[in-house]
Amino acid sequence: MKAIVSVFARDAKGIIAFVTSLLAQRGVNILDISQTLMQEYFAMIMLVDLADCSLSFQELSRELEERGKEKNLSIHIQRQDIFDAINRI
Repeated sequence: MKAIVSVFARDAKGIIAFVTSLLAQRGVNILDISQTLMQEYFAMIMLVDLADCSLSFQELSRELEERGKEKNLSIHIQRQDIFDAINRI
């Protein structure tokens, strides 16, 4: 299954490293990544593959949100099929 991971925060050193390390520890493969700075705000969106993930989708979602809060990051994950359905015109 593929999913979309979004990360938003005030810019700080190490955000990309922190998030990608969390994903790698759980066997999540990053297929595509885009990040930008808007003045002092950081935004990143990733397309990821969960085929080898060691957690259920719900467990991964919970862990990303909880660990993100520790670093003042807003991290959310959404299944790609749900994302596509919601954003279809």
